[in-house]
Amino acid sequence: MEHLNFTTLLKSLAAVPGLRKPTYNFRIASFEIKTLLPSRYHSSCASIEEYPIEGYQPNREYPDFTEQISALSKVGQLREALDLWTQMWQHGIPTDSNVYARLLQGCIKIKALSEGTRIHVHMIKHGFKPCLFLHNNLINMYTKCGSLEDAHQVFDKIHKPDVISWNVLISGYAQHGLYKDVPRHFRMMHRSGMMPNHFTFASVLSACANLADLEHGYAQNGHGVKALKHFRQMQQAGLKLTHFTFGSVLKACSSVAAQEQGKQIHGRVIKTGFESDVYVGSAIVDMYAKCGSLEDALTMFYNMPDQNVVTWNAMIAGIFQVADVESCPKYGEQALSIFRLMQRRGMKPNHFTFSSILGVCSSLAFLENGKQIHVHIIKSNFELDEFVGSALVDLYAKCGEVEDAHRWFYKMPKQDIVSWTTMIAGYAQNGHGEDALKLFRQVLREGMKPDQFTLSSILGASASIAAEEQGKQVHTHTIKVGFESLVVVGNALIGMYAKCGSVDDACTMFGGMPKRDVVSWTVLISGYAQHGRGKEALRIFGQMQEEGIKPNHITFVGVLYACSHVGLVDEGCRYFDSMTRDHGIEPKIEHYACVVDLLGRAGRLDEAEQFINEMKLESDAVVWRALLGASRIHGNMDIGKRAAKRVIELEPHTSGTYVLLSNIYASSGMWDDATKVRNMMKDKGVKKEPGLSWIEVRKAFHSFAVGDRSHPQTASIYAKLESLMEEIKEAGYVPNTNFALHDVEQDQKETSLAHHSEKLAIAFGLISTSHGMPIKVIKNLRVCGDCHSASKFISRVSRREIVLRDGNRFHHFKDGSCSCGDYW
Repeated sequence: MEHLNFTTLLKSLAAVPGLRKPTYNFRIASFEIKTLLPSRYHSSCASIEEYPIEGYQPNREYPDFTEQISALSKVGQLREALDLWTQMWQHGIPTDSNVYARLLQGCIKIKALSEGTRIHVHMIKHGFKPCLFLHNNLINMYTKCGSLEDAHQVFDKIHKPDVISWNVLISGYAQHGLYKDVPRHFRMMHRSGMMPNHFTFASVLSACANLADLEHGYAQNGHGVKALKHFRQMQQAGLKLTHFTFGSVLKACSSVAAQEQGKQIHGRVIKTGFESDVYVGSAIVDMYAKCGSLEDALTMFYNMPDQNVVTWNAMIAGIFQVADVESCPKYGEQALSIFRLMQRRGMKPNHFTFSSILGVCSSLAFLENGKQIHVHIIKSNFELDEFVGSALVDLYAKCGEVEDAHRWFYKMPKQDIVSWTTMIAGYAQNGHGEDALKLFRQVLREGMKPDQFTLSSILGASASIAAEEQGKQVHTHTIKVGFESLVVVGNALIGMYAKCGSVDDACTMFGGMPKRDVVSWTVLISGYAQHGRGKEALRIFGQMQEEGIKPNHITFVGVLYACSHVGLVDEGCRYFDSMTRDHGIEPKIEHYACVVDLLGRAGRLDEAEQFINEMKLESDAVVWRALLGASRIHGNMDIGKRAAKRVIELEPHTSGTYVLLSNIYASSGMWDDATKVRNMMKDKGVKKEPGLSWIEVRKAFHSFAVGDRSHPQTASIYAKLESLMEEIKEAGYVPNTNFALHDVEQDQKETSLAHHSEKLAIAFGLISTSHGMPIKVIKNLRVCGDCHSASKFISRVSRREIVLRDGNRFHHFKDGSCSCGDYW
C-alpha cells in the first residue's frame, strides 16, 4: 500500500512539465524506490518564498523531501504534497521550517486557508517553535488566503518583526482593498524604528494611489498627495525605483490631477528606461487623460511599442471620464475609433472596455453605435456582467429608450446598487419621476443600502416632479446614514428644495454644507434664477468668485438666466462677454439662447434676431424657439413667423412650435391662420402635448387637465372653483379672453379659462390642505397669462401663498402680487 502511494506521488512529480529530473534514491523504512524526480527551485532570494533560513541544515540521515514538496506545492498539487508530508511524519521523519514553509506556499497557491490553518495547528500541537522566517510565511499565508485577523495575531507574537514581516502585513491590507489601514501600519512601522525598503514603499504608494482614486473629485482627498510625498522619500533615500513604483505614483498623480508632477515623473521614467514597459506606459496614458491633457495621452498611447487591454482601457476611459464629449463630439468619435482599432488588432475588450465605450455612446446619445457594441457584447459573453449591464441600462435610458433600459435591467442576473441607481436615474431623466420613486422604495424593501449616488439620483427624481414630501423623507434618510455632509448629496438636496419651490430651504442647505464645489454654487445660482430672484443669484455668483471658485459653462447659464428673468439686459450682455474675456470659457449654444431670451423678453426682438444671425455657432431650434417665445409675449407677428419657420425646419415634429405660432395668430384674432397651423400639425402627424397641472397632497399626486372631471372630488373642486371665481371678480379680477384660444362666444371663453388645469389644481389644494399652508402646483407647459392674473387674486382672497412652477420658472403669489413682478 505504501509502495503504491509513493509511486503515485513520484509519478505526479515526474509529470510536471519542464522540470529538471535528477535521480534520487529514497530509503523509507525497509524498502527502496529509485525514480526520476523534478527539481526547479533555483532562483535568488528575491521574495519571502526564497528567503534563506539562518542556520538551517537539512537532516542528512533521511532523504531531503523539501524539493519534492516544493515542486508539488508550486504547481498547485497541494493534496499530493500533504500526502507526502503525512507519510514522512508517519515514518518519523521530522518536519523542519523549510518543509513547513513550502507547504504554506502551496496553500497560498490555491488559497487553501483550512489546510494552512491545519499546518499551523500541527506546529503548535507538536511544540514546534517557528523562527522569524516561518512566522513571516504564516503571515503571508493568512493574508493571501483572506484571513487578516489571523495574520495580525501571528504578527503580534513575533518578538522582533523584521522589514519582511511588516511588508507582508502591509501588502496584505493593500491587496484586500483595506487601503486606509496601510498608512496606519506604515506609521506604526516607522515608530517601531524599522526602516522601510522599496517593497514597503511600493505597497504604501499603491494604497495611497487607490485611496486617492476612490476619493477622486472630493476636497478631502489627501491620499494622492501622500503618495507623492512617499515617492520623494524613496528618491531621497536612494531606494530602488521599479515599474510598480512608477505605476503607483503615476496613478496618484492621476487622482489628484497633479499634471506637473506627473510630467516630472514621466521624465524620470524615460531616464530609467521604463517608458517601454507596458504597465508604466499605461499609467502615463491614464495620468495625462485624467489630468485633462488628452492630446498628450493620445500621443503617448500611439507611440507605445506594446499595448495591452489596460492601455486601451486607459485611453477610452480617459476620454469618457474627462472629455466633455457632449460639447466636443470629436473626442467621442475618437474613443469609438480607438475601440474599433482595438478590435482590428485582435485585442479582446473586457468588461471595463465595454462599460467605458458604452458610457461614451450614452453621453453623445449614439444609440445606433451603442446597439452595435451591444451585439459585440453578446458575442463576447459579457452581457450578464454587472458593470456592462449597468452601462447598457444607462445607454438606453440616456437615449430615451426607457422600455429597453427597463427590460435590460431586469434581464441582469444580479442587480447591485449601481444598476438600481442607473435605472432610477434613467427614470428621472426621462420624466418618469414616480416610477423612480417606486423603484427606490423597492430598493429599500429588498434590504439594499443606497449609496450617495442612489440618494442624489432619487433626490433628482423628487425634484423633477416637485415631490417635496418624498424629498424630505430622503433627506432624513441621508442624515441617518451619515451622507448629508457629502458634496454630491448636498448638491442634490439644494437642487431638490429649489425645484420643489423652497429656495430658502435650498439656501439653508447650502449654508450648512461643510464643503462645496462648483456644482454647489451653480445649483444655488440656478435655483435663485428660476425663482425670479435674479439679484440674489448674481450676489451668490459674486461670492463664488471671491472664494476663488472658478465658474463653469453651466454656472454662466444660471447667471444669464437670472439676468433674463428680471430684465437685467445690460448686465447679462456684460456677463456673456466676460465668459471668454475673463474666464476662458467659449460660449455654447445654450448661452446664445439665453442672450436671445434676455433681449427678447425685454422687447428688443430686432436685436435678438440680429444676434442670432451673427452667432459664431450655427443656430439650432433652441435659439429660434427662444425668439419665437418672445414674439408670442410681445405679439410680433413677423419675427414670430420667421422664427417658427426656422424651428419647424430644424424640428418638424415638435408640437410646441406649432402651438406657439397658432397662439400668436389666435391672440391677434387671425383664426383662419391659427386653424391652418393646427391642420398642418394633423397632416404631419404631430400631436399637441396636453397641458397638465399636478399637486402633491399627503404624499399622493393629483393631476388635472383642462376641464378635467375625472377626479373623485370633482364636485367639491368645481364648487370651490366657482366660489373662487366670484370672490376674485369682486376683488377686481377680469378674465383675459386673449388666452382663450378658440373662436367661440365670450361667455364660453370665460368658462374655458376658468377650467384651466392650474386653476383646478389650486382649487383642489385649497380644499385639501390646512389653512395657512402654501399651495404648490406644477405645470408641464408655460403658465397661462390669465391663470397668472387669477392666481394673484386667489392668493389675496384665500390668504394663502401659491407657488406655481411651469416649464420655465417659479411664480410665488402672495397677497395679490407675484415674485416675477409681471416680467416673465
